[in-house]
Amino acid sequence: MSNQIAKPRTLKAWLELLDNQLMPVQIESRQKVLAALTDSRRSLREIAELIQTSPALAISVLREANASQNTLGEPAESLENALNRLGLQRTQTLLERLPALNREEIPLALRQIQLISQHASQQASGLFSSRLARLWQEIHWGSMLFLAPVWALVAAYPDLLSTWEQRVLVKAEPAQKVEIDMLGVPLLQLCLAVAERWKLPEWICHSYRLLLNDRRFLAKTLLIARDNEHPLHQQQCLDADPELQRWLSQPANCILLANGLALSAHHAWDGPHSLRWQQLTGLYLQLPVADLQQSIHQQAAISARKLVTTDLWHPAQALLWPWHTSHLVATEPSKTVSKADVQDWRQLCQQLLSEPSAFNNVLQLTACASRALQAGGMQRVLLLLADRTQSKLVAQQGIGLDSSANGLSIDPQQSQVIRTLLSKPGQLRLTPENIAQFSARLPGALKALFPSEHVMLRSLGSNGRVAMIAICDCNGAELDENRLQIFAKTGQCIERALNSFANRGR
Repeated sequence: MSNQIAKPRTLKAWLELLDNQLMPVQIESRQKVLAALTDSRRSLREIAELIQTSPALAISVLREANASQNTLGEPAESLENALNRLGLQRTQTLLERLPALNREEIPLALRQIQLISQHASQQASGLFSSRLARLWQEIHWGSMLFLAPVWALVAAYPDLLSTWEQRVLVKAEPAQKVEIDMLGVPLLQLCLAVAERWKLPEWICHSYRLLLNDRRFLAKTLLIARDNEHPLHQQQCLDADPELQRWLSQPANCILLANGLALSAHHAWDGPHSLRWQQLTGLYLQLPVADLQQSIHQQAAISARKLVTTDLWHPAQALLWPWHTSHLVATEPSKTVSKADVQDWRQLCQQLLSEPSAFNNVLQLTACASRALQAGGMQRVLLLLADRTQSKLVAQQGIGLDSSANGLSIDPQQSQVIRTLLSKPGQLRLTPENIAQFSARLPGALKALFPSEHVMLRSLGSNGRVAMIAICDCNGAELDENRLQIFAKTGQCIERALNSFANRGR
């Protein structure tokens, strides 16, 4: 289980990597579309409607169609056009080439960013489509695919989203500094380059160019938008600057506004970013912010009803919370192991190493083992016990985890990583460098319990056979060398305890 290669640091290298990045799709979605492609009773419109329920399928088909177009042709800007261009056989071949996974095996971060795009599409439809009815197709596809370059980025490196959220949204670090640290290039510059390379709808490229090159217009418009309680004065300011008014009233701006509303609401409805996007949208639609807020809350509720999910965050959930709250919280720093903890750890390890075994049953042994891991500095601990046939893993002990860990049962056949750990005693350390490589191969239930890019997984053997898997982290914080050494020694003690327990009475 070797680490993934380092992330690219130049625009050219990123484009090359993202060009080759296949988007994982849900097995059920792909099977439905494949069945429709071979059904002669289905029209292209019906097939397109099936495809558009899966953002990953939609972008894959559009990318393929535009990559194969001749130099004189216009890019396909809708799925029907893309299907016409590719033909049903080539579309089927493309879909069969995409990695198809169970929903829980697709990285959580990728599903989260795609949900934000679907929420943005609903906002765009509800706020703008009735006013710009003839442009509904441009509004729908532009708002849905605006963040498609970020989808590919997160598909390649799922940890990027949580890291960006922590540093920019929670810790308020400057976004461009964080992006240079993480990517080597500004994110907007990368997104524009990807959008142009993939020939995404022109409204998308327009929006990225606006954010990159029209900052003066954007700043002037935001200043006017702040005066939302005086619409007459706002209109006078726009009338006095015809160039600014023409710039603001472009229909293409609505997909940027919809995505701005969706992205800022993902953090907090009452945050300064949300208010700025609401004010700007209010100016665009010539609506008071109070009326606009009612509309975007309604659209969020509609979106949440359409996108039923249990393990992703939808901004509509926050409408039921106290107003000044956010689902994003700072990741706790890794605490130094105290002298008292070290003393407890040593005593617990002595108990594990006792000969003959000091334990009357497995429950006593695993309770001691989990406390030893906690005393050694791990803040979240899960011990999974394998049955005799290694066909099932059942949670035996949990520390620092929510109630979903109770009675958790995992089928090893659903996870390549778990099967590998069960084959022989071994260890896997998840880090930001290799999380993308292994995330899709981990059970979704484990990823939900350990939403972290710093996790230790160790399979523990008894008489040459894996009996238990330990999964630990420090609430998402990076694991220092001292803690890693303690974890390794604790694992050895647990294995000795398992052997002594198995050989008791012989």
